[in-house]
Amino acid sequence: MKTGCLFGTFDPPHNGHVAIAQAMLERAGLNEVWLVVTPLSPFKQGNVISADSVRLYMAELAVRELPGIRASDVELGLPQPNYTAETLAEMRRRYADEDFSLIMGSDNLAGLHKWKAPEKILEHHRVLVYPRPGAELHRQQAVFAEHANVQWVEAPLMDLSSTRIRQRVRDGQDISGMVPPAVKDYILANGLYKD
Repeated sequence: MKTGCLFGTFDPPHNGHVAIAQAMLERAGLNEVWLVVTPLSPFKQGNVISADSVRLYMAELAVRELPGIRASDVELGLPQPNYTAETLAEMRRRYADEDFSLIMGSDNLAGLHKWKAPEKILEHHRVLVYPRPGAELHRQQAVFAEHANVQWVEAPLMDLSSTRIRQRVRDGQDISGMVPPAVKDYILANGLYKD
């Protein structure tokens, strides 16, 4: 099985995440895409995020009717802080029959050389890159842009962020069209992001 892994805090998961997952499923030769719900990133220490169980449930809601796409809690039970290279190594141990690819935006590829053990990631996994605003500049800046295991995949250019969605909820603004309807309903029913 060829499985693409899109890591994120998904606080909340939005239509951009879903569109990227669908594009990767269609265009990158994958059998499945997993939205891998992460604890707080080592790059985002000091931020406050919703409980792991809440974010996992929202990710499940976002993709529950999409064949080939599912939410994964694999990283939530691992020692923290989480580093993608270590998580992927654990996933290779747990799921020996899976061929995992790492899905990331062009902005993350530009900073991949700053991650822990990026060479290990590239040694064992394809890195599937989708465009983010500024993609051409990211490509020029990326140390690994032309690496044999880096594959640029045509995907919708989404200028959506969970940060902006949380702010809109705080401000009492509508988030229809930004998140899947089931996620919107869950956010509103549970009073998330109000303070």
